[in-house]
Amino acid sequence: MSESQIPTPPEGFVLSEGRGPFTSHNGPYFHRKTPSKLSEQAFFALPRHANGMGLVHGGMLSAFMDGLLAHAVYRETRKTAVTIHLSIDFLHMARVGEWVIGESRVTRATRDVAFVEGRAYVGGHDVIRASGVFKLMQRRAE
Repeated sequence: MSESQIPTPPEGFVLSEGRGPFTSHNGPYFHRKTPSKLSEQAFFALPRHANGMGLVHGGMLSAFMDGLLAHAVYRETRKTAVTIHLSIDFLHMARVGEWVIGESRVTRATRDVAFVEGRAYVGGHDVIRASGVFKLMQRRAE
């Protein structure tokens, strides 16, 4: 199965573009625009996302969650942020050929940091939960 064989994404999701090189290499990722501050993203698990057992690799899920949480920070604060702390709970398996859908939201933001939580699921079960603390980047005076 290759990227050209990715099925139609879940309803409301569109291909995300303009991502950084690391994220673009790991994707493709999809997002759904919502009127709320909830950030929603998804990816279709390809063989290259898997470990030797055909399960989505924990590193792939971790990278997905890190980006998902950072996107929620941007939606809430309109500032780019970098990860200070990331806590992950692996709850269930995701397999090649499944859509992994994630959602995240900021729980608190100060002038310098934001606290975020999120989850990713397949079908009716959570696969991973994450929480993080992100440093809000300030523009440098030129």
